[in-house]
Amino acid sequence: MPHLATYVGLADHSEQTLADSFRAIAEGHAHVADVFHTCRLLAGWCDRHREALAPVVDRYGEQGPGQEGVDEPERLHAAGLAQAREGEVGLLRDLQDLHVLASLVQSTWMVIAQGAQGLRDRELFQIAQDNGTETSRQIAWLDTRMKVAAPQALIVAP
Repeated sequence: MPHLATYVGLADHSEQTLADSFRAIAEGHAHVADVFHTCRLLAGWCDRHREALAPVVDRYGEQGPGQEGVDEPERLHAAGLAQAREGEVGLLRDLQDLHVLASLVQSTWMVIAQGAQGLRDRELFQIAQDNGTETSRQIAWLDTRMKVAAPQALIVAP
């Protein structure tokens, strides 16, 4: 199952990247209380997703970017956010970057769920469904928070 292992690796790596990025944005925008607390909470969700994935990694293995056997490692990865940008526009751009990462994670869980159905692996399917649902909630929060941040960032003079 080398292709499933590629997507298991992508899910694991992308969840770690998303968790690290949520934490970086939480710290970088610590003065914005809801962003700080919610980003830290959502990073914890990513950690739980990786924990739930651990038995799947044991069963199917994982291949990630740069490992032998991965067809297109330069295309199947997520670049994290090392540090937050400054100001209101910076916050808006950081939220957009998180949204892009979360969308990659969400689509990866969808693909894994389809593979799990094909394999008739109920455990993997449930993990992918549960993690995908929580990732959708992360995206919904990011959508709402961007809507809140946009007027302040785009209209109000600095």
